[in-house]
Parts: sequence; C-alpha cells; structure tokens
Amino acid sequence: MKKVSKLALTTLVSTSLLAGCAGGQATDSNGAAAGGASTDKAKVTIWHNWTGQDAKGIAMRKIIEDFKAQHPEIELEAEGLPTDGLKTRLRTVAAADEMPDLFVMWPDAMTKEFVSGKLLQPVNEFLDSKPEWKNNFIPNALDGYTVDGNIYSVPMNLAPSSFIYYNQAIFDKYNVKAPKTWDELKAAIDTFNKNNVIPMALGNKANWVAQSTIFSTIADRVTGTDWFLKASAQNGAKFTDPEFIKALTVLQDLGKSKAFQDGFNGIDENQMMQLYFQGKAAMFMDGGWAAANLVNNAPKEVLDTTHIAILPAIDGGKGEAQSTAGVVGTGLGVSKKLTGANKAAAMELFYALSGPEGQKATLDSSTLVSYKIDVDKSKANPLFVELNELMKNVKISPVYDSKLSSAAVEVINNGLQDLLMGGSPESVAKKVQDAQAGALGK
Repeated sequence: MKKVSKLALTTLVSTSLLAGCAGGQATDSNGAAAGGASTDKAKVTIWHNWTGQDAKGIAMRKIIEDFKAQHPEIELEAEGLPTDGLKTRLRTVAAADEMPDLFVMWPDAMTKEFVSGKLLQPVNEFLDSKPEWKNNFIPNALDGYTVDGNIYSVPMNLAPSSFIYYNQAIFDKYNVKAPKTWDELKAAIDTFNKNNVIPMALGNKANWVAQSTIFSTIADRVTGTDWFLKASAQNGAKFTDPEFIKALTVLQDLGKSKAFQDGFNGIDENQMMQLYFQGKAAMFMDGGWAAANLVNNAPKEVLDTTHIAILPAIDGGKGEAQSTAGVVGTGLGVSKKLTGANKAAAMELFYALSGPEGQKATLDSSTLVSYKIDVDKSKANPLFVELNELMKNVKISPVYDSKLSSAAVEVINNGLQDLLMGGSPESVAKKVQDAQAGALGK
C-alpha cells in the first residue's frame, strides 16, 4: 500500500480518536473518557472464507497480512472459516446482533436479510469518494448488493457456480468426446462406469455443493430463469409446479445412472478434488473458483489435460443453453455498529481487499472478477485463460441459494441429499414450496 494512503489513514484514525472532546476530555472510539489523547489502537475484526490452499485464498490472506504489517496502528483480528461454516456462524451472530466489523457475505438473499435486520451500513459515500474504482465494475455488478438505492458492498470476484471440469486424457483413453448434448453426457457416464472410472466426482457433505454446482444449472435448463424468479417471489409460480418436479427428476436420474461415486454425501469438496487429482474421476462439477484450486494444487499431468465445459442443454427445457448458474461474487459486509477510528481502519481494509489492487490479486490467482481488468495471457495459466474466454460467451443465471430465503435454502440443500439417495421429488418440492411461502408470509 502506498505511503500516502497509510499517512491519510493514520491521520483519520488519530482525528477520530480525538473527536468528541468535551470539558477537556477526549473520548476514544468506544466512548471511554481519557485524560488527554487516547493511545488506544483502532480495532478491526474480519471473518472470511479464504481458508484453503487455493491461489485465491492464499492471495487474500497475503493482503490481510500485508495490511497488518503496514498498519501497526491498527489491531486487526482475522478469522477464517470454511464457506458453509461461515454462512452458519454469520446467521447465528446475526440473530444476536453481534456481527464482526467486516465479513464476507453473499449478494441478493443474504444481503437483503442482513439489511432487513439492520445489521449493515451502506458504503455509498465511500464508493462515491473513489469514482475511478466504483465506475470500473462490470454492468449490474453492484445490483446484488443494492437495496432501496443503498449499496452495501462490492463483489470481490465473479462466481459462476457450475462448470464441468474434465480430464481429456481419460476421455481420449476411452474414446469419449466432451459432451455437447444430454445424450452424450449420459453415454459418457455409461462408458466410464463400464471401465471402473468415476464419471463425475461429487463431495456433497457440505450440502450446498450439489445445489450450487449442479442443480441450479439443471433447474434453469429445465424451467427457465423467469419461472424461477416468479417461484422465488411466490408470484405466479410454485415449487410444486411440474417443471420443478422435472428438474428434480433430472438430477435424481443422474444419481441413478451412477454419475457420482458411492458415498458422495459423506465426503467434502477437498476429498472430491482428490479423486480427480488422483485420476480416479473423469469429471467433476464446480464453480469458476475451482480453477484456482486446480492451478495451485493439481498434479501437472492432470492440470495440463484438464478442460472446462458447460452443462449440456436438456431436451424440452425452457432455459438458455449457453448459460451457467452463478452470482457476481462475494463482498465484504460492514457492521452497522462500526464508527469512528475503527470504521476508518475497516474501510481502508475494505479497499485493500476489494479495490483495484485486490481485484488484480484475485484475477492473478486464477479467479474471475466482476471488474474491468484484462487477463495477462502471457502469465496466466492456460486453464484460467480457457475459463476466462469461455465466460465471454456464457450468460449467468441465478444460483438457487442467492435468491431463496435462508429457510428454503436449508430445505433444498437437505432435500437434494435425500433426493440423490432415492427420496421423492414431489416430497422435496413440497418442502421447498412450504419453506419459501412461509418465509415470505404467503
């Protein structure tokens, strides 16, 4: 970070700590009276999900560590949690109104819930002070963080959630082509099963995985986006409608065809990736973020033969074929309670992580961004260049957990685990419908 930035922050922090003087006494940012100028450091807490050894996680943790080193006047406490654990913990502390100062959050449904609960403060003024940054996001990038005209965060990445990653060497060995139709996908699954190769590795222990990386795209292929948005709003469509039952059935049929290895509900994403890294699986489905994991951790012989495709169209479906589920990406929420010197320090960290330098660090970590910045093809891994080029012609449709209520998300995540073990599509559909209708009071 530039020295002038550090100087400006130090001045801001010092001014904030001395603000509110009355009767010759200074009050610190927590309101405690002190005899003269306060010597307390500004304090900032941040919760994030950059816990893995993927390039993105490493890059973001480095920004945090660099920030600590460059700002000894700030006491920074950072805590990392896996994605599912972070979501659960945020909702737990939200109920008690005990949010950390900064925290990774998701656009749309989560943002709206936290705004409704009066847990966030807008960042409009901060954004407006840096127009060259604010105006460089891709079109509609801020929509998922905007509520009633107020902007509550900015995306730190672009998160298409559903791609097929496949090992070309395994495909060539068994004379299988990358599937461009649903029938070709089913034929590939059959061929790999006959040759004792896992067709598609799946780690659905954290039950959001199947919903986010597979089902959201399948469902959009079948129902179309408009139907889903109406069902989510409980306005003109219901999750008990025939098209949603069909979408559930398509996923269940994948399970019945043994597309996934035995025990997929009992292993996590890391174990799923290991099956692919070890050459035991021909494919896996995951978001754009998986590219950073592959680039950083896959054996060279696997990485060099890995390619990326979107899920094929589904016969009779109403959705856009050249699309994938996803969101603009996670952002940093700012606690409503944050004020004074602590807020000044927190916003400087906010900018370090999601400003131009943070966006570049994210892109350099083989992670897509919602920000106008070009990939350096001479330096980027070929797999990430392939992903970046693919996204130029792929639309993003809503991922289910970005639009549904928290209650309905939990129901569908658990329901898909049950569905893949033989549960009834109609039963899952009714539970999702009841949960979403109940959450919206309809």
